Amino acid sequence: MESKQFAKFFLLIFAGLVLFVFNQSSNGSNPFFLARQICQTSKQVNDTSRSDALESALSEASMENKTVIIAIINKAYVEGDKSMLDLFLDGFWLGEDTRNLINHLLLVAADQTSFERCKFLHLHCYKLETAGVDFDAEEVYMSQDFIKMMWRRTLFLGETLKKGYSFIFTDADVMWLRNPLPRLKYNQSIDSLDLQISTDQFNGDQWSEANPINSGFYIVRSNNRTISLFDKWYARKNDSAGLKEQDVLNNMIREGVFKELGLRVRFLDTLYFSGFCEVSRDFKAVTTVHANCCRTISAKVVDLTAVIHDWKRFKSLTNSNQTSILQWTNHVACQNSWRRHR
Repeated sequence: MESKQFAKFFLLIFAGLVLFVFNQSSNGSNPFFLARQICQTSKQVNDTSRSDALESALSEASMENKTVIIAIINKAYVEGDKSMLDLFLDGFWLGEDTRNLINHLLLVAADQTSFERCKFLHLHCYKLETAGVDFDAEEVYMSQDFIKMMWRRTLFLGETLKKGYSFIFTDADVMWLRNPLPRLKYNQSIDSLDLQISTDQFNGDQWSEANPINSGFYIVRSNNRTISLFDKWYARKNDSAGLKEQDVLNNMIREGVFKELGLRVRFLDTLYFSGFCEVSRDFKAVTTVHANCCRTISAKVVDLTAVIHDWKRFKSLTNSNQTSILQWTNHVACQNSWRRHR
């Protein structure tokens, strides 16, 4: 009998608790409800704070026409006796009409170490937050973390466009040997085009969508067309397992997405925007050199150091006959980087 009374008593207590929680929920004082509201408010504050920090970083680095040069770095790019970041900055120091461009370079750091290194160098810096992911190690080409980083980059660049900023995106393994802006001014105005993007091999036609693109260097203008492109591009992430973002964009081009969005796109000639996949034939014309077709950072550092030496040798020559026969050093370290990972 006592057990039945105890059971009734327990049910009454339980029913009372349910009614209490329900009543508290209705007037917003339920502790669980309040905790959820606090979490939501905290997230909104963090999102607003990050948005404000990005706006501030973009504004400080911007040219007068709201165009920013953006490069993304991580710990692997700032460590070593001669780091990839050091070489990248050497290009601006040694290049023709490039030193002032540092004032418009925004380094986006994927981890705390690279962010601190950027601040130490007194450059424009922004810390890229990625929940649950640490991008401080070297992301070897086509590894899972490499692909994740490329997609995170795409999302960030899309956010930049939505803030009204156009940008030149450059990988940190691109040597800027000349100011690229004169080469990017089509019909005297960069604004006449939505997107200009580098190629691994140039087929001779700057308007041909058959050119194999390389997303390591491109300039994009902020407008509704390009914002739509980046939204469509990033939306394919979950359906593109094993593909890097560049491959996905190449597929979108073949499907006619550029035409569908009404994009005006120019594909850049490797004579000027060169790379290890297809080397520029003319030292007098070359503007950038990209360590593409290379697997590891250590190999890129070796071969980009050779590029710097070749450039210094070219700059020291005054005889046009001498410069005409000058050739780039073979990219042996990058070639070997593929053999060691087979």
